[in-house]
Amino acid sequence: MNQTIFEIKQNVRIADNTYKMVLSGDTSDICRPGTFVNIKLEGKYLRRPISVCDAVEGELTLIYKTVGEGTEQMSSMGAGVQLDLLTGLGNGYDISKCGERPLLIGGGVGVPPLYMLCRKLREAGREVTVILGFNRASEVFYEQEFKGLGARVIIATADGSLGVKGFVTDAMAGVDYTYFYTCGPMPMFRAIEAAATTSGQYSFEERMGCGFGACMGCSCKTKYGNKRICRDGPVLEREEIIW
Repeated sequence: MNQTIFEIKQNVRIADNTYKMVLSGDTSDICRPGTFVNIKLEGKYLRRPISVCDAVEGELTLIYKTVGEGTEQMSSMGAGVQLDLLTGLGNGYDISKCGERPLLIGGGVGVPPLYMLCRKLREAGREVTVILGFNRASEVFYEQEFKGLGARVIIATADGSLGVKGFVTDAMAGVDYTYFYTCGPMPMFRAIEAAATTSGQYSFEERMGCGFGACMGCSCKTKYGNKRICRDGPVLEREEIIW
């Protein structure tokens, strides 16, 4: 874990209530896709945990949805604003188990951490399929960015306004994959658990207090005992999860 000051380079709206923030700063602790940062905001007691979308040397990309006072505050910040971040939090995805044809499944704000994962998998020469699930077309983001990495991208919208009509599990039908990685809400996870035919990894969206394992507020039961989502997760393997 590293505490450092980042400076906002860009903060723009990219979809309904969804923003992309690009920051400059020390990204040396962000080595694995699926980790997150904890942002200190003026006037707020608790930091805000945000998944890492991508990190290259000296530049961090975050995508967040405005769902409360903290993210609303973030959406109004412009270039040049400095933020206090804790980086290198969480365990991240293990790409060593992916096989040749990994499947990435993201739902809504669960999409961002899959981008860095997709980039790493493509750099390793894997044939990647990405399923992105949203409620409607106006919420869709990063379709072209995933395609730019060379991945096959399938969009699913609940109202049928773009791509496959239905949920991510409807889009999974007919996809040939060797392993899956996913991030999104719990109802989506339960549906994937019923439909998936291989092993995989789930990245859990959990309310957090401290973000680094001290408060025990995000503990969950697994087959191997209690685990803290912020420190032992947010990524858990399919075989250890108690549904």
